[in-house]
Amino acid sequence: MAHNHARRRHRIGRRFYARSAAVATGVLVTGLLTTPSHAQYGTDASSGPGSGAVTGTVARTVGDARFEPGPCPKTPEPIAALKGARCGTLAVPENRAKPDSRKIKLGVAIVAAAAAKSKPDPIVWLAGGPGDDAVGEAKMAIDGGLNRDRDVIFMSQRGTYSADPALTCPNVDEFNARVIGLVYDAPSTGRVHVDATRVCRDKLAGTGADLSAYNDTESAADYADLRTALGLKEWNLFGISYGTHLALTYMRLHPEGLRSVGIDGILPPSKAGSATAWSSFREGADSLFKACAEQPVCNRRYPNLKATFERLVRDLEAKPVTTTVTVQGQPKPVKVVLDGGSLVAWMATATHAAPGVPRSLDELAHGKPQRIAQQWAGWRLAPQAIGSVSHGLAYGVFCSEWTPYETEAQALKSGQDTYPSFPRSVLAQAPQLTFLRPDCEAWNVPAAPRSIRDVTRSDIPTLALSGGWDAQTGADNGPYVARTLSRATVVTVPYEPHVVFATSKCGQEITVSFFDTPTAPNTGCLKGLEPPAFETGP
Repeated sequence: MAHNHARRRHRIGRRFYARSAAVATGVLVTGLLTTPSHAQYGTDASSGPGSGAVTGTVARTVGDARFEPGPCPKTPEPIAALKGARCGTLAVPENRAKPDSRKIKLGVAIVAAAAAKSKPDPIVWLAGGPGDDAVGEAKMAIDGGLNRDRDVIFMSQRGTYSADPALTCPNVDEFNARVIGLVYDAPSTGRVHVDATRVCRDKLAGTGADLSAYNDTESAADYADLRTALGLKEWNLFGISYGTHLALTYMRLHPEGLRSVGIDGILPPSKAGSATAWSSFREGADSLFKACAEQPVCNRRYPNLKATFERLVRDLEAKPVTTTVTVQGQPKPVKVVLDGGSLVAWMATATHAAPGVPRSLDELAHGKPQRIAQQWAGWRLAPQAIGSVSHGLAYGVFCSEWTPYETEAQALKSGQDTYPSFPRSVLAQAPQLTFLRPDCEAWNVPAAPRSIRDVTRSDIPTLALSGGWDAQTGADNGPYVARTLSRATVVTVPYEPHVVFATSKCGQEITVSFFDTPTAPNTGCLKGLEPPAFETGP
């Protein structure tokens, strides 16, 4: 059977986003504390010896953390999946290394299992980003059937949209939208970019936020505290995109109580950074180009697509193209500048709309940039992008865990080894991570301990799931992490982009079956999958 389900367009800014604009989240949801009609079957003794209380309905303090039932977390837009959720907040120290640290609050939402009788070990969802809010990804999780027979727990990571404080910076989002009209990797663009980062940092530091405390170590401890504060003996993790980075850290630091771990769109902490961004980009893009070459119609119409793409990057970097396009939701046509760097950034995202990629590149090669320009502008100008991302968490991770352990020379060499024909100006800015090093100089947080880059060694059953067309976190990361995970199952779903669970029915089926039988997920749906038919123009 052809694998032809609808593919959602995903927007990519500065980080490893996993959600589409359509999946972006909902408005303030309050007063949704009523228990679902079937929730009496979702009780567990772990909420207190013999209590039979429903998870998430009992206030509890464990150590320095306290869970308090209450209204559901705010989201930018309504999310039907949260109707009837059991909600509250988890209060934790902002910086556990400081005895006098202030408390911060993280929003919690628990969506009940769809089955009349739920399994006792829920699944906790770890969001993408860094900087996305897990509560806002509830639609993706529930649409994929993750709550078939287990409750699913969503908690806003520290600093994200529904946390208090929320370390968001609309000025950075506004710059990321405005960049479509600038030369993407020009030094002048970099200066404005870093200025926006500095304004963001000063604003957040001025509120009293300890920016050094927004990182994987503290976030992993937050989730460990949530499990004990909810009275759960055991649960399962499912992380997407950056959430896999956090999941692998969590497994290493807090393995207790973990029944199984699913990771989808894998970003290993041990090698995260600009070098991996280049290798992942090439792996995903080349896989898509190869699929076109293997389809006779596509190959005849668009021969040597890989060479065409690489030539376009060189040509556009030497002579950028400026055009004007109309974008839905924008009152006036918008100016778009396409140079080599923006074409690479577009391609990293475009695998989410793979059937149109060959035609779009061919049109660009023949002097028609409108298709690519319109997509590029549409993704960047999505209104959901403004004010919903935690730049405080994003830069906290990037600048304490990544840049201290990768030199500028190492990052550049990776780009040169991967694309030796690309101009240095393109290679200096890794896909999705433009101007990262000067950004981190402006952010000015201390490096995390070197152990943050340690590989995760574990015998916890793990599903390492990847898409064959993932140009953001390449499929090779699955076998890489499995080397030290003795009970890992590595699955690559062909013809899929970053975060298989978001786009693939087969990926969803494999994931749900994994939580039923973590050492033997059902991968039968992989048989017979076929690539989508690529579009061909006149």
